[in-house]
Amino acid sequence: MSQTEREHWNTRYSTEGARSTEPALFLVEIADRIPDRSRILDVGGGSGRNAIWLARRGHAVTIADISESGLQLARTAAAEAKVGVATIAMDFDEDPIPAGPWDMIVDFHFIKRYLFSDFARVLKPGGLLVFCRATTRNLERNERPPRPFLLDEGEGWSLLEGFELLVAREGWSAEERHEFEALARVPAAV
Repeated sequence: MSQTEREHWNTRYSTEGARSTEPALFLVEIADRIPDRSRILDVGGGSGRNAIWLARRGHAVTIADISESGLQLARTAAAEAKVGVATIAMDFDEDPIPAGPWDMIVDFHFIKRYLFSDFARVLKPGGLLVFCRATTRNLERNERPPRPFLLDEGEGWSLLEGFELLVAREGWSAEERHEFEALARVPAAV
């Protein structure tokens, strides 16, 4: 991302705050598949809605995001919830992905296609990736996110080549977005 993107997100979080404090519905749906006391990286986790929910369930969560304003909201919300959440201010276009091994990576509504090979590299063998991103069909009902930040229909499966798909689907979500949602596992070392 650029300095422009950082400024955009800092302004958005500073003026609007967190749009939601509730975890993503797909994350709640697959929660019973997350091993206890997992070490989790929340990529582009912003104000921490998913990270705090996971921390309340006993996981060690780190949020990596470009927006210091979003991360400050996450730290404040974590303190109010009386849970620990680590934060890293970083630009995924310039900074390396935080070193693992991670038990799980959570990536909701953030897309950098080149990161998928990094995800596989920093997840431990058998580690999980939870990924959710709107597709181009989402524009039929929603004007955001704009086209450059959407998956093509069917693209999600190709991004997860090399992963074992535990749950993978594309369609209209309960949150009224046309999304690709997946829970995938890095194959265990042979």
